[in-house]
Amino acid sequence: MRGTNWDGAGTNFALFSANATKVEVCLFDSTGKREIERIELPEYTNQIFHGYLPDVGPGTFYGYRVHGPYEPEAGHRFNPNKLLLDPYARAHAGSLTWDPAVFGYQMETGDDLTFDERDSAPFMPKCVIVDPNFDWHGEPGRRFVPWDHTIVYETHVKGFTRLHPKVPEDLRGTYAGLGQKDVVEYIKSLGVTSVELLPVHTFINDDFLLQKDLTNYWGYNSIGFFAPDPRYASDVPNSLREFKEMVARLHEAGLEVILDVVYNHTAEGNEKGPTLSFKGIDNASYYRLLPDQKRYYINDTGTGNTVNLSHPRVIQMVTDSLRYWVQEMHIDGFRFDLGTILAREPHGFDEQSGFLKVCQQDPVLQTVKLIAEPWDCGPGGYQVGGFPAGWAEWNDKFRDTVRDFWRGEATPAELAPRLCASADVFNNSGRRAWASVNFITAHDGFTLNDTVSYNEKHNEANGENNNDGHSHNRSWNCGAEGPTDDPEVNALRERQMRNLLATLLLAQGTPMLLAGDEFGRTQGGNNNAYCQDNEISWLNWEIEEKGQSLICFTQKLLALRHKYPILRRTRFFTGEMNEELGVRDVTWVNANGGEMQPGDWEDTNAKCFGMMMDGRAQVTGIRKRGQDATVLLVINGYHDVVEFTLPEAPGGKGWELLADTNLPEDEEGEAFEFGTAYQATGRSVLVFLLQPEG
Repeated sequence: MRGTNWDGAGTNFALFSANATKVEVCLFDSTGKREIERIELPEYTNQIFHGYLPDVGPGTFYGYRVHGPYEPEAGHRFNPNKLLLDPYARAHAGSLTWDPAVFGYQMETGDDLTFDERDSAPFMPKCVIVDPNFDWHGEPGRRFVPWDHTIVYETHVKGFTRLHPKVPEDLRGTYAGLGQKDVVEYIKSLGVTSVELLPVHTFINDDFLLQKDLTNYWGYNSIGFFAPDPRYASDVPNSLREFKEMVARLHEAGLEVILDVVYNHTAEGNEKGPTLSFKGIDNASYYRLLPDQKRYYINDTGTGNTVNLSHPRVIQMVTDSLRYWVQEMHIDGFRFDLGTILAREPHGFDEQSGFLKVCQQDPVLQTVKLIAEPWDCGPGGYQVGGFPAGWAEWNDKFRDTVRDFWRGEATPAELAPRLCASADVFNNSGRRAWASVNFITAHDGFTLNDTVSYNEKHNEANGENNNDGHSHNRSWNCGAEGPTDDPEVNALRERQMRNLLATLLLAQGTPMLLAGDEFGRTQGGNNNAYCQDNEISWLNWEIEEKGQSLICFTQKLLALRHKYPILRRTRFFTGEMNEELGVRDVTWVNANGGEMQPGDWEDTNAKCFGMMMDGRAQVTGIRKRGQDATVLLVINGYHDVVEFTLPEAPGGKGWELLADTNLPEDEEGEAFEFGTAYQATGRSVLVFLLQPEG
């Protein structure tokens, strides 16, 4: 096993390198500042340098120095003057100081073919040997939430509690803060099932950001795939233990923990980047290099380098990391940043790539949730729907179409497939409806509030003259840019947020909710807040009355989703008649109460339509409560009131109103007869339940 493994009497060190000539372990004093000993690893077996050091145990600070050829044009960048982080380190201490010494070449010259002899150790974070033992107090190891019950809640460890008034000040913004009882109870109260955390692997703050007094807040700049970043620990020496405690508290509430992971690139950048770990251990193995110019890196990520998942030892490192987080840290699933890269072979994206094959057959990984961000910036990088069975994928088609519909730029024909888990994209190879991870907002882009409040991005705080971030936001400010005192604009914005939430949380597929959207948090129009570790990104828990109302509405929607299985089918709708029962699983209804006709789908002025979902069409065996319910979802994208005639449905006597985005505070229960012309407010969503006969 690679990495450091303490057996109670000493520690075994093991490091892979196919091209190095010698590896030295460097031990440091208790401050991590003074190197006290340097030991050459004596053994080299199957490209693994290894050795056992007695009397070296938990709490010891260490790093590596790796010898070998410095031949950038051949792909080799060994430099023993540079202290290197162990790729398998379970903990880190300290932070990187951006000094010319952390570069393998003479950075001042700008020529990466030069060789730098300065010692980087004083400026480097250190690896820490850990005691892996932890008493989980009977915690079963992971929480399995069936896919059809899953509602993902995306958040940031620090940003969620940094301003939370019920979290002790010394714990705010930490793993311990996220595990606090009041925080966990709030998340649970929403009705979500799975907390997805932005990257927690140890990552590096970019120098160009620090020079502008900014930081890499999101954390998509990993350098250690086995260690929780110590900056989120209230007790840094025990960051590993604190992370496990947080997971245990979330699990106790029945919540899954999903990690957003970044295995597609590292913080070392391109040929002009620093030498921190992989570049100095075995650059030619860990990274994809241009075949005819190995001095340079293939950059399918847009961040300088691409991890070489075609190399068996690199695949092993990534899968070892994933298994570690599942088995030792009790993580329940992963969302893979730029996931297309993980399945990219030299010839391009491959559904049968080595990495995907490993995940499909691995006895540990095939039991957890695997979610791909199915795109990158390389050739053929957009692969929504292209991942194999067993995977779920972020569905940006859902986001774009739903946003377009509610700003008046999409037809019912375009929206309908998205309400049906995008069967046109995912219904293949026996995949299920949950494979479509639906979202309207995520960490990257506008928040829900900003989607209905801004037409343009406002990223001036990022220091790039508002040139960063996407300009095509598919947003609509409802008549005024940014905050306004106009009551009509504000009322419309509040209804539009409810419309977007209702569309997201009641559509087929797996919904993902961005933390804070449930009370309408804003980033002031910043759609690229990756560098804003401040009030722009942190959740503000001084929630106004309208925010509290939106929370209640979100809870109502999620309660409906949990109560009625027809809102979260595992199978895709077919629209075919069940001859035995005389019903279809889905029927599309126009505003006159009849079935949608061809002309209705494309009529841009007829944006009010209904989606009648009949649970009886899928019931087999013993019926469970609510399983055979029929739900009518009415969507009015028209700007004015539409009289929607409530359709007849076999086996029913009328419709019961469950929710109306124009009347969010109303209690459910009002009954209407078939044929009633319900006054659907302009731009609104209605939910009805069929009242059975008798």
